[in-house]
Amino acid sequence: TPGSALRALLCGALSGSCSTLLLQPLDLVKTRVQLLRAAGTPRSPRVRMVSVLTHVVRTESVRGLWKGLGPSLVRCVPGVGIYFCTLHSLRESFFRDRAPSALDSLLLGLSARTISAVCMLPVTVVKTRYESGRFKYRSVLGALSSIRKTEGIRALFSGLTATLARDAPFSGIYVMIYTQAKHMLLHGVEREGQAPTRFACGVLAGVVASLVTQPADTIKTYMQMEPHRFSHTGQTFVAICRSQGLTGLFHGAVPRCLRRTLVTAMAWTVYERMMVGLGLKT
Repeated sequence: TPGSALRALLCGALSGSCSTLLLQPLDLVKTRVQLLRAAGTPRSPRVRMVSVLTHVVRTESVRGLWKGLGPSLVRCVPGVGIYFCTLHSLRESFFRDRAPSALDSLLLGLSARTISAVCMLPVTVVKTRYESGRFKYRSVLGALSSIRKTEGIRALFSGLTATLARDAPFSGIYVMIYTQAKHMLLHGVEREGQAPTRFACGVLAGVVASLVTQPADTIKTYMQMEPHRFSHTGQTFVAICRSQGLTGLFHGAVPRCLRRTLVTAMAWTVYERMMVGLGLKT
């Protein structure tokens, strides 16, 4: 119903804001690792997450770790809300009388994330640029206006293919593994012990989904930082492989895996607890 879909949207938005506030530093570090490695050569020393973290704190203060928080919130709060609202609506429309199978869960996650990712892509571009430290935008709206005026509307949707290649499979794999693991592990578990079990299922699903989709995330970062240089997904893939080898596609995997796993597991745990509290099916 429209009422339950609206409540799903609000629950998703609140769960997304909590996880984004706590874990923004990991996203910033991931972006910096990818960009520093892109500026080097195949023989350059390996860029480590801890060294990037300490450098940001030393040069930009602890507050620097939350650079890009504004666009992250603008992207994640409505984006996660749209995602959960779409997922809930699809489940209510097609699986009211039965639980979705593993393949059904995969398709549900793919569909919901595709809609959410397309809606929020311009803000994703701004977020990536904020986190890089190379751009001095004063606000999200100012950044959107500046990019549109100087680079054209197309730049606001740069990396669309790579974003969908990252986000849609991530969500599909995540929902599939999470729902299957949850159904197996929650059987017979008392309500008080369900939240830790749900979180553990989310961590497992997040690790697998993050590693599978890491190459697409690296390609997306390059395309959104320099859309005139990296204008096509295939071209960007070849350029990275030529300059850094296949391992270049996995730069930033550790901070991204940590953040995406914790953010998604936390968001799902909070979302499902809130939905249960409102008497809605999850």
